[in-house]
Amino acid sequence: MTMTPKRTGKGALILEKGIAFRVWAPHADQVFVSGTFNGWSKTAHPLAGEGNGYWSTEVSHAKKADQYKYILIHDGEEWIRIDPYVREVTSSIGNGIIHDPDFDWGVDEFRVPPLHEMVLYEMHIGTFNDQPGGPPGSFQSAIEKLPYLSDLGVNVIEIMPAMEFAGGFSWGYNPAHLFAIESDYGGPKAFKEFVRAAHERGLAVILDVVYNHFGPSDLDIWQFDGWSAEGKGGIYFYNDWRSETPWGETRPDYGREEVREYIRDNVLMWLNDYRVDGLRWDMTAYIRNVYGNDNDPEHDIPEGWGLMQGINDVIRDPQGRKMTIAEDLKDNPFLTKDTADGGAGFDAQWDAGFVHPVREALIASDDQARNVEAVRDAILHRYNESAFERVIYTESHDEVANGKARVPEEISPGDAGSWFAKKRSTLGAAIVFTAPGVPMIFQGQEFLEDEWFHDEDPIDWSKKEIYKGILDLYRDLIRLRLNSAGLTRGLCGQHVDVHHVNREDRIIAFHRWDKTGPGDSVIVVLNMVNRSHHQYQIGFPNRGVWKIRFNSDLIGYDPDFSNHPSSDTVAKESEKDRMSFAGDISIGPYSAVIFSQDP
Repeated sequence: MTMTPKRTGKGALILEKGIAFRVWAPHADQVFVSGTFNGWSKTAHPLAGEGNGYWSTEVSHAKKADQYKYILIHDGEEWIRIDPYVREVTSSIGNGIIHDPDFDWGVDEFRVPPLHEMVLYEMHIGTFNDQPGGPPGSFQSAIEKLPYLSDLGVNVIEIMPAMEFAGGFSWGYNPAHLFAIESDYGGPKAFKEFVRAAHERGLAVILDVVYNHFGPSDLDIWQFDGWSAEGKGGIYFYNDWRSETPWGETRPDYGREEVREYIRDNVLMWLNDYRVDGLRWDMTAYIRNVYGNDNDPEHDIPEGWGLMQGINDVIRDPQGRKMTIAEDLKDNPFLTKDTADGGAGFDAQWDAGFVHPVREALIASDDQARNVEAVRDAILHRYNESAFERVIYTESHDEVANGKARVPEEISPGDAGSWFAKKRSTLGAAIVFTAPGVPMIFQGQEFLEDEWFHDEDPIDWSKKEIYKGILDLYRDLIRLRLNSAGLTRGLCGQHVDVHHVNREDRIIAFHRWDKTGPGDSVIVVLNMVNRSHHQYQIGFPNRGVWKIRFNSDLIGYDPDFSNHPSSDTVAKESEKDRMSFAGDISIGPYSAVIFSQDP
């Protein structure tokens, strides 16, 4: 084996003249690169071993857009593999492409909004703007709808995984080539165009990444250089009991430095080369524990925890321009604790402590089954000291599939446009946008998308006109949440007090504030039963006129709504709900009303 000087970088590296190829294959006896530049010869261009498990060579006449693969020889057997670091492929089972990284970003000075001013919109590129029966949607088709999202008022798009996966239709949580962009979505250049277009519209982009497992199908890094133990995955994977995941025996070996570097390099590629503003890590519970458990030290994976800590430390940005979100769903506050305090260092995590009790309360068919204490606890729940270390929602890709459906569909199966479905789902929207946390909606939720989510069922954009009023309701809630009129600053604040819980009438009221006072303090009242109330008294934190800023029962939101006459109220000195002032409010069935005072 010829020894060559150690080179930096991995994959196909563009030189001033030609291309360098470098690959990690510690068990290979020989490695060759084969491609369009050598007529797909299997032996014309051998790679030399560096002595550290890496192999490399330079091919002076290879160029951008050429296709290639590696030929690896191990114990006399031949293995043909796509480059683990390939940035572009013809398909998940095709060839690697030498990617041209040049791209005109224009003047891109975009800065992601701070956590307390974020509104997330979860998007699946394949179904977001697509035609039924055709190929999956693309980045280009999604770009066409960015003006719509800007008008809606969301400011962060969270994209379900877009790395190359098997086939053309998928949720994306089966990554076959971690560094390549899904070819059916348009490939790497199209993704950069999407990020650039989003930034031009004032929209941040967060990408879902999958590091708890790879594949399991079309996975060229499986037994990559021919070696494995116990019939398992070889150099990129655990080759013992730690390989087991719910998605196959494909858990990466977090204890092997080259694999840690592989994942770390992938993170930095998204943040630097594609300029995404953050990453949402899929099911981190299975990175830190074989079975995704808490309080199970026998099956913990300490090196998985260390991997998350190390990466979050590397990308920590004092200006908050990059962020990471964990989907852990185990109510573990250490996910969002600082690494210096033993935490994993994520900025926020999806909150199962919010979505499950709130959905259950909305979906229950019997008003007496609605658990207002559970909703109260969901509003109050937080991790550590910050209200914004959690992402709150009633719909996500997980919550509207896998045996579950959209909230309106769950409320009225087969009739998601019913009065009950509209009333209770919009009540849920009001909770999401007024409770402390980072609010998120799932694509189409804002115009009553029905049934359940699957990867060959595009959003029905005709509902945008059919339920135009519901869309307006979401738009109004988002503007209140972001304090667009300067009247509801408290919805961006850390503080909440659920000061009124009526178990008999199923009414909840809570106070949100940043610094308190007019233009800041917000009072939210939720009526969770099919009965209206007049002259219903609740406590207020300050005396004087409290103006109604939102009434979900307005007929302008839907012609079936009752247009209950909720109006301004005057808070007078009177002890009520642990507050020094009280006022009478009026509220319709299954409705939310929001009050604040003029500055």
